[in-house]
Amino acid sequence: MHAALAGPLLAALLATARARPQPPDGGQCRPPGSQRDLNSFLWTIRRDPPAYLFGTIHVPYTRVWDFIPDNSKAAFQASAHVYFELDLTDPYTISALASCQLLPHGENLQDVLPHELYWRLKRHLDYVKLMMPSWMTPAQRGKGLYADYLFNAIAGNWERKRPVWVMLMVNSLTERDVRFRGVPVLDLYLAQQAEKMKKTTGAVEQVEEQCHPLNNGLNFSQVLFALNQTLLQQESVRAGSLQASYTTEDLIKHYNCGDLSAVIFNHDTSQLPNFINTTLPPHEQVTAQEIDSYFRQELIYKRNERMGKRVMALLRENEDKICFFAFGAGHFLGNNTVIDILRQAGLEVDHTPAGQAIHSTTASPPPLPLQPTHSSGTAKPPFQLSDQLQQQDPPGPASSSAPTLGLLPAIATTIAVRFLLHSLGPS
Repeated sequence: MHAALAGPLLAALLATARARPQPPDGGQCRPPGSQRDLNSFLWTIRRDPPAYLFGTIHVPYTRVWDFIPDNSKAAFQASAHVYFELDLTDPYTISALASCQLLPHGENLQDVLPHELYWRLKRHLDYVKLMMPSWMTPAQRGKGLYADYLFNAIAGNWERKRPVWVMLMVNSLTERDVRFRGVPVLDLYLAQQAEKMKKTTGAVEQVEEQCHPLNNGLNFSQVLFALNQTLLQQESVRAGSLQASYTTEDLIKHYNCGDLSAVIFNHDTSQLPNFINTTLPPHEQVTAQEIDSYFRQELIYKRNERMGKRVMALLRENEDKICFFAFGAGHFLGNNTVIDILRQAGLEVDHTPAGQAIHSTTASPPPLPLQPTHSSGTAKPPFQLSDQLQQQDPPGPASSSAPTLGLLPAIATTIAVRFLLHSLGPS
């Protein structure tokens, strides 16, 4: 969750921001022929029975599933207890997120923002609403997901939201991100499958713990600065004078087959704009640095410490169970990570390369009912854990182009969870 909010600060880069390293080939990567050539975001906590840490990415699961090693999938299957950052299948999580975003006392953005900033914001959102039909994909429309519905699901009631949440919302309302909406992110899909498989599921955080630093940590002038910089970046993109050089698409490429650097998954996966750049006046550079440091401390380091302690508590409570902890990959990479917290407490935590067998004390686990929908429209997992995996029905789009009303609640949850994760945590 903090993958979008927390991994401090990226998204729409200012024109003078330093160039980012690009994934290999600058295009889509193909699954390698050997399991051992895959990236692995799996760590094993050495105990009997073992426990596992798995680094997720807060993007549609269909974009990355083919690149997740078999041993990561097998660890998920073998685990009796599965824990996430938040309880993604609990309706309270979504309602609590909606509540924490609202201005207090029935206030309206027009009442709290400077006049010019408010009208710039309104003009930009009007532009997004106008453009959204052309941004959407046939697959989205095939699922009954239409532009007006999608806009309202993301930006509905925006005039009642706190400026810091509006900033995050604006940063997520880009053409590339809109095209991803409507498919469960990897975290949510794993949570849904864990429930279907009758696993015990839980969370290590509450929404309120992630909302509080956003709503109460910055002073109003810092929030206005952040919102203004975000709008400036988006306005520059619209005018053609700035191209966001690091996108969700680049993040996916790095997760699948590129650099596993924490710079990518901790800093550059944030939903927050990169406010720090050399064109700002000195006093604004100070403000930008203060905001960056605040989010890094509150939404990465402090969260990692809290999450690590709760992982240890859950391990103590479930000494005889195999546990699987699925958090954004940024929580396991870099400095002061969840893994560092566990190791400092005396736990033995080892990275588990792709192709390496996992060790469990259980019998063969049931087949994992996950099957991705490829960009070509076919559903065929290249790495099958069992023959039964091939027998699952693929989660493909509905054949009818008419709105499928039964899908809309699920799609709304998917959209809300994606925003929640993309606003509150490193990917």
